[in-house]
Amino acid sequence: MIREAELVWFKSTYSGGTNGESCVEIATTPGTIHVRDSKHVPGGGPRLALTPTAWANFLPYASEG
Repeated sequence: MIREAELVWFKSTYSGGTNGESCVEIATTPGTIHVRDSKHVPGGGPRLALTPTAWANFLPYASEG
């Protein structure tokens, strides 16, 4: 498993909330999409590790709002 320190996290510029705290961050590796709550600092909370196929299947569901 990849260590969190090795991941480069990205947050959308469309993040909601007053300080962008209502968002998730993602970090990609060749075989995995990592997802975490943007309020959690590195090592401070849970993260999901999804295959690219699982991520692609999740996105339409998440965007339904």
